[in-house]
Amino acid sequence: MSTECNTDRFCFQPLGRREVVGAFDGGTISSDAGGLLLREVEQRAGIIRQFAACFVDHRDPDLVEHSVQDLVAQRIYGLALGYEDLNDHDQLRRDPLLATLVGKGDPTGQDRTRERDRGKPLAGKSTLNRLELTPVRADEGSRYKKITADMKGIERLFVELFLQAHPQPPERIVLDFDATDDPVHGEQLGRFFHGYYQEYCFLPLYLFCGDELLGAWLRPADIDGAAGSLKKLVAVVRRLREAWPNVKIVVRGDSGFCREPLMRWCEESNVDYVLGLAKNRRLEGELQAELAEAKQQYQATGHAARVFKDFSYQTLNSWSRSRRVVGKAEHLDKGANPRFVVTSLSAEQFDAKTLYEVEYCGRGEMENRIKEQQRFLFADRTSASTMRANQLRLWFSSVAYVLLQTLRREGLRGTPMAQAQCDTIRLKLLKIGAQIRVTVRKVWVALAEGCPYEGVFRQVYQNLLAMRPTWVPCRC
Repeated sequence: MSTECNTDRFCFQPLGRREVVGAFDGGTISSDAGGLLLREVEQRAGIIRQFAACFVDHRDPDLVEHSVQDLVAQRIYGLALGYEDLNDHDQLRRDPLLATLVGKGDPTGQDRTRERDRGKPLAGKSTLNRLELTPVRADEGSRYKKITADMKGIERLFVELFLQAHPQPPERIVLDFDATDDPVHGEQLGRFFHGYYQEYCFLPLYLFCGDELLGAWLRPADIDGAAGSLKKLVAVVRRLREAWPNVKIVVRGDSGFCREPLMRWCEESNVDYVLGLAKNRRLEGELQAELAEAKQQYQATGHAARVFKDFSYQTLNSWSRSRRVVGKAEHLDKGANPRFVVTSLSAEQFDAKTLYEVEYCGRGEMENRIKEQQRFLFADRTSASTMRANQLRLWFSSVAYVLLQTLRREGLRGTPMAQAQCDTIRLKLLKIGAQIRVTVRKVWVALAEGCPYEGVFRQVYQNLLAMRPTWVPCRC
């Protein structure tokens, strides 16, 4: 005979003779206790604090309960923990664990000024959206939205965070450019129909060095995929060489970035490049013998075959000089598959096969990092009406990525999850249930005893304790 439950209790299927009854009466429990690891990263790297410093607060300080740093931290931690929408924060604002991550001195919200806010230590969606929706020229005289962003400062910040993360100058770095689609479903400013992607979208530009993000720029979709990349590259290389004057720099990208101005600037600035080159009849003609050889190998073995050719090539009009091109003559089940790359690297440095398969194809990892940010850190939540607001949303996602990447690089080093993607890190290390008890002197976080990744958690914690601080706040 089934048990009759009221609306506050849930009667599930019995376990033998035992009833299984649930209710939302477990006290103060959080599902995000692993976020404390992110707070440890932030205390040593200052990623969120440096990002918050790029905002100017024109509000009356006597009326402010949530500082800009608090608002920025709440937004970034929310994204890292999987809460993509501002609407989520109308419930999250009650969470003492998230308030602890943010740094609220009153994590239960009992000392809030207004009665209706008590028990809610954090900001709601209407306060958080002021970070994104403040007009460009807002000041202390504006009525509601008075928090402005230094857009140029935020652009520079990602390079500074990269430099801070690597105190010892590397001998060589590879900068990866790529453009991707960001589908939109409204009437946002800057959205256009893109013929290649067959949808209305933005066309953001990303710059990575390995797993490290150096830039993310939102762009309209009615432009060339390489538009603006040279200007961004010049600024990034200038700053890198200020800090690391002897570093060797290689720029890598697909055929969308094979543009004469970019290649010429690289050649004049002692920067190497490896770029995809769109095939044409002249290029395919250079590869005829190799294509025939690859076809013979395929027919003999039944397996895909590759033959490489190294040659010099110059376009009829667009290139200013002849350049080294490597052609890949490949034969697959579906037939011939010729591909080409153009490079400033010499044959003495890299033979044709190594140049294509290692140096150029290594850029595939960068594409995985973009997917991480878009799918798991919600970089595609660009539904605001203005480009400025959507650019800020992209940067919020980017800072959340940098925070998680720092956890991956420093905390997960030497663990079985050293190469885990952001969603795996979130699921296995951050989404840990815990009971929260706040006393006068302590915030007690009782983590779930059944956590299957307790061992990894302990190792990550020890790694973070040994982590060298990468940023020291100015005390002047």
